[in-house]
Amino acid sequence: MTSIEDPQDDLSVTAPKTWAVGVPAVAHAIEYSLSQNSPARTALTLLNINQTKGFDCPGCAWPEPTRRHLNEYCENGAKHINDEATTRRVTRQFFAEHPVAELDTMSDYWLNQQGRLTEPMVKRPGATHYEPIGWDDAFDLMARELRGLPTPDEALFYTSGRLNNEAAFLLQLFARAYGTNNLPDCSNLCHESSGSALAQTIGVGKGSVSLDDIYEADLVFVVGQNSGTNHPRMLSALEETKRNGGKIVAVNPLPEAGLIRFKNPQKARGVIGRGTEIADIFLKIRPGGDLALFQMLNKLLLDAEDAAPGTVLDHAFIAAHTSGFDAFAEHARTVSWEHALTATGLTRAEIEAVHQQVLASRKVIVCWAMGLTQHKHGVPTIREIVDFLLLRGNLGRPGAGVCPVRGHSNVQGDRTMGIWERMPQSFLDALGTEFGFTPPAAHGLDAVGSIRAMRDGKAKVFVGVAGNFVRATPDSEVTEAALRQCSLTVQISTKLNRSHTVCGETALILPTLGRSDRDIQATGEQFYTVEDSMSQVRTSRGRLDPASPELLSEIAIISRLARSTLGAESTIPWEEFVADYSTVRDRISRVVPGFENFNERVTAPGGMLLVNPVNKGIYRTASGKAEFTRNDFDMIDAPPGYLVLQSLRSHDQWNTIPYASNDRYRGIHHARRVVMVNPDDLAERGIADGDVVDIVSIWHDGTERRAEKFVAVGYPASRGSAAAYYPETNVLVPLDSVADISNTPTSKGIIVRLEPVVRRAGTDGDVRA
Repeated sequence: MTSIEDPQDDLSVTAPKTWAVGVPAVAHAIEYSLSQNSPARTALTLLNINQTKGFDCPGCAWPEPTRRHLNEYCENGAKHINDEATTRRVTRQFFAEHPVAELDTMSDYWLNQQGRLTEPMVKRPGATHYEPIGWDDAFDLMARELRGLPTPDEALFYTSGRLNNEAAFLLQLFARAYGTNNLPDCSNLCHESSGSALAQTIGVGKGSVSLDDIYEADLVFVVGQNSGTNHPRMLSALEETKRNGGKIVAVNPLPEAGLIRFKNPQKARGVIGRGTEIADIFLKIRPGGDLALFQMLNKLLLDAEDAAPGTVLDHAFIAAHTSGFDAFAEHARTVSWEHALTATGLTRAEIEAVHQQVLASRKVIVCWAMGLTQHKHGVPTIREIVDFLLLRGNLGRPGAGVCPVRGHSNVQGDRTMGIWERMPQSFLDALGTEFGFTPPAAHGLDAVGSIRAMRDGKAKVFVGVAGNFVRATPDSEVTEAALRQCSLTVQISTKLNRSHTVCGETALILPTLGRSDRDIQATGEQFYTVEDSMSQVRTSRGRLDPASPELLSEIAIISRLARSTLGAESTIPWEEFVADYSTVRDRISRVVPGFENFNERVTAPGGMLLVNPVNKGIYRTASGKAEFTRNDFDMIDAPPGYLVLQSLRSHDQWNTIPYASNDRYRGIHHARRVVMVNPDDLAERGIADGDVVDIVSIWHDGTERRAEKFVAVGYPASRGSAAAYYPETNVLVPLDSVADISNTPTSKGIIVRLEPVVRRAGTDGDVRA
């Protein structure tokens, strides 16, 4: 196995790649997998991931095609599952040898590389080390803390998308039976803007398209999304679009290799040929300029209709299925070219070329990710995209629609199961009727609200189920200080991460089964379910022996905690749920709309589809129709000398955890503390390629935040922008800098300046290999 020492920071830079995947991706996936597992164990994981009778990839939420390949995974999926299935172990001896203060100095990479957690551990008040604790004692400790709070609203129950449907349902059930709606989740940090905008405009906060729709679309927009790193299997779908004659428009501040050319390793043309050109048009837009882009496209469609009445807009669709067109159109016609070009950084010719593609296309899909959602005006941007689609009837029919691409495996399923601080009253009523109690009606706290509550002493117990809350959240120093003020922090996890080293007065680490682990309970081997980005719900069955006999499933941990906390007076059959997961699905089928006959339907080949009501012509809005909206002409206005920074992942990273210090598609090697800036912007600031700089963000209250000692790298980014990796740059995002309406941190729109520290020794300002 390879070394688990922190890689040395030895930056070299090569030209960005102009294609993605191919044989190198296969080689990198196998290399990392074998660094974690034996060849036999690696083969077992890779042959079972995303297969009908196997386990769902714990990585992204991209759906599986109807006809699955024997190797139905991507490079990052292979790394992710073998990272989870690693044979490395973190034992009680490890914690005895490493005080918490020492662990807190180690990198995210080092912590993750130590391996799987093997038994419950506790850090008691005043202690310097974690020590073992039995499961019964751990549950008793948590129950005492929760029962001792003045109000249930001083407890927070956070989860990430790694959680399965059954466990998510039980977590929200326990929280509400306990008495709170404080259910922050990772959606609050990423796609909350999508849910807010879509709920307002079409009545449901989910996408409306399927893989078949992607395949048959005439035109697909990929906006604010790096498919080659974050959703690599999406490239196979876009390749199919191109093979069927469709066109692709990519919109991103950085040139991304996967959106330029894709070499599919499952096809001969991807191994020995050039692969497939993906983007027909690549718009290198300024961060946050997407709102102005779609506003101008909408104006151009209205102008084209005025020039040739009855030939451009879908008037029948608009009349039958929409509301608010006249007010929208009046507002849209006032968009100016000056504003559009300033906000986007594009040329008029580029925007008009896209307009011509739109006019030539009958079936249009817009896909997006956090490049849209993590902006102050993220919700208006997505509403404007809905306006764009409504104008030509591109909603609710084959080959057309909205496609928010979720970045974590079951994040959409968690929300469907009730993990939301603001679930509708109809859901709460159904839950109360099924289980014989009255759920609290008052809205709870989201992720940002939870940090504020801990900071202000209004929340004292934090329970994190999966994920890495400390490193996923904004304003790192504020977040860490807030968690350290808690009386108890609990992390239910598979592997060590930063959230275990930033802890409350008392802290618990509770190890749980992973996606790849076999789950055997009193009634035999169990499966659970997940929901992908396109509302397909399917089963997941682990195939490996658990990392330790001490591990419990998330369902068992949540149920036993609920029983310990709520006591014998709770009539909810928690023990029954642990023994047989089908009993949980029976309850889900009676509470969650669309899950009728859940146990029977989900075991069918391919699982079960939750039909989006939009595709039946049903819009759950106040008007009963899709809503056109008027959105202000907003843009990010950075002061002279400042840049707009977006935080992003490297290619060798999944969520908050890097697997190596490389980002080979962007040509960054052996370092993560880099900031990528257009060479002309560097020159204007007197900064040379290779200089070491501090990145300083500003906030309207006059405060500044600083990320120290980053190497400036000249990169073909859009003018006025910068890019750097998270979680290293989370420190720059003010807690109060959030998207309007959705409260999502604005991690893609941070106004910063670069302060030179020192020139990189021996490079003469050049770090290129």
